[in-house]
Amino acid sequence: MSTNIVTSHLETDVTPESKEGSISKSTYKWKLVWSHVLIMVFIYAGGLYGLYLFLFYCSWKTCLWTYIYGTISFQGVTAGTHRLWSHRSYKAKLPLRIILMICQSMTFQGHIYGWARNHRAHHKFSDTDGDPHNAKRGFFFSHVGWLLVLKHKDFINKRKTICVDDLESDPVVQFQRKYYLPLVILLCYLLPTIVPWYFWNESLSISWYTAAMFRHCVSLNATYCVNSIAHLFGTKPYDKKIGAVENSLISVVTNGEGWHNYHHVFPWDYKTSEFGNSRLNQTTMFINFFAKIGWAYDLKTVAKELIERKAIRSGDGSKFNFENQHNSKAVWGWGDSEMKTEDIEEVKKYNKLIEF
Repeated sequence: MSTNIVTSHLETDVTPESKEGSISKSTYKWKLVWSHVLIMVFIYAGGLYGLYLFLFYCSWKTCLWTYIYGTISFQGVTAGTHRLWSHRSYKAKLPLRIILMICQSMTFQGHIYGWARNHRAHHKFSDTDGDPHNAKRGFFFSHVGWLLVLKHKDFINKRKTICVDDLESDPVVQFQRKYYLPLVILLCYLLPTIVPWYFWNESLSISWYTAAMFRHCVSLNATYCVNSIAHLFGTKPYDKKIGAVENSLISVVTNGEGWHNYHHVFPWDYKTSEFGNSRLNQTTMFINFFAKIGWAYDLKTVAKELIERKAIRSGDGSKFNFENQHNSKAVWGWGDSEMKTEDIEEVKKYNKLIEF
């Protein structure tokens, strides 16, 4: 998953590959963008102080408000920017797209257009220099360091090859892109601060540092954990030769985004998991609810037979104990030109809208 401090990206002139083909982190030139560093220091300092207030000084109402606001807003990232706009794993009618856009603006993780474009590049060029948060450059880089430095020239060049026609034609995405700054000021900072102060007389200082700063910091780091931990620590039951792993702890803190090995193999599955109805996959429950009322439709998932064949052929044995062989190309989601015919034919769609 991707998140941006700003939406412009600069390049770095580096050649990190060693003679053996492995990456030596020492060969990368860390050209810091000091404005990004200062913004991140501001967010983390405010978030840490907010945690202190949250634990010792917050009223229970403000604590509850912070949790509810954070949980709702994060669906804008998981169900919205990630599963809907980045991977097109389902379709959403206009009211749901507006709700998800509002929720995503609450998180201040970069506008939908830039987030989704970068995330598609992450899947196409995962764990290479074309990946904006290449995990082979280490935990710190993939977690937050990539936001503090000039972007690698390989990422800049390869991102240009990503198709974003659907994002450019979506009026909700373009509206948010145009009015992004006022939207995030209002929804990420002002609204969560004002509600506790106005409705139950919480101090503005405590409201600001807990419901705004602390919540924002937690939201960012939850997303960062998918980029870092879910590419470094876990099992690989579906494809042992890619970096993404299964990590149930990350699924807990991200509403179901921790089944990352599965997700990189089948990025068009709206569940991002073989076991989508698990209590650890709250985002799937969210999408299922809107499917029942008709606002989400064409929910794409993968046939059990295809999952088993993939696990047998390519997994690490944690699902099936067989010798495996990797022979698939990476894709960014539904609609990628390199999707295999067999994958497309075996995708199942639930709650498909009948158009007249």
